[in-house]
Amino acid sequence: MSTIPNKKPETGAFFPRDRDWHPPALALGYKTTILRSPQKALLSMDGTLSEITGPVFSQSMLGELDNDLIHNFAKPGESAIGERIIVHGRVMDERGRAMSGVLLEFWQANAGGRYRHKKESYLAPLDPNFGGCGRTITDEDGYYRFRTVKPGPYPWPNGVNDWRPAHIHFSVFGHGFAQRLITQMYFEGDPLIWKCPIVNTIADKRAVEQLIAPLDMANAIPMDARAYKFDIVLRGRRSTFFENRREGN
Repeated sequence: MSTIPNKKPETGAFFPRDRDWHPPALALGYKTTILRSPQKALLSMDGTLSEITGPVFSQSMLGELDNDLIHNFAKPGESAIGERIIVHGRVMDERGRAMSGVLLEFWQANAGGRYRHKKESYLAPLDPNFGGCGRTITDEDGYYRFRTVKPGPYPWPNGVNDWRPAHIHFSVFGHGFAQRLITQMYFEGDPLIWKCPIVNTIADKRAVEQLIAPLDMANAIPMDARAYKFDIVLRGRRSTFFENRREGN
């Protein structure tokens, strides 16, 4: 994911990723992996020009409220219900260099733990002023920021009484058509994190801890919103765990 103008994209070997860092494709405690896991050996192929080049994202494509989930679905003069929070951080490569121009999309349940989706089955009420999705683009320092309400936990039909901890989904787009990574951010201090069957597929506690955003009161807004800091590292030994791709970006 290079964003420096006229710089040739990096196509060679990157810092190697420890494959033991990621969970197995088949994890019996997480039932849907039975159908989702590959049935045949994986193939590794070099990236082609069409995969390492592609769209360029700019701030001009964003709407005024794209990074404000408190208001971007709300009626005029109203706002979403829930604990108001700011989520911010930096997107970096494995060398700690800022990744500018990276498109981040995020989606989540509302404060009661319910998604705005036609197949949602949880009985918690919908919030008429909360759509649950937004987007932003990193600045020249790789920094991003958005406002939202803290999502609620919710039950899911994996086990008899399994609950997902509060979390926000992130989609990270690079500058090639094949460069999209997906992950989840959890919240510091949530006891459900360590009881979640999805989280428990990750064997290394350090990998889980990289998905937990610490409370950041230094960037909170008094009498308005708390803040949580979530940095995203794209590749290498310090890489954030991405659920859709073992080898990273």
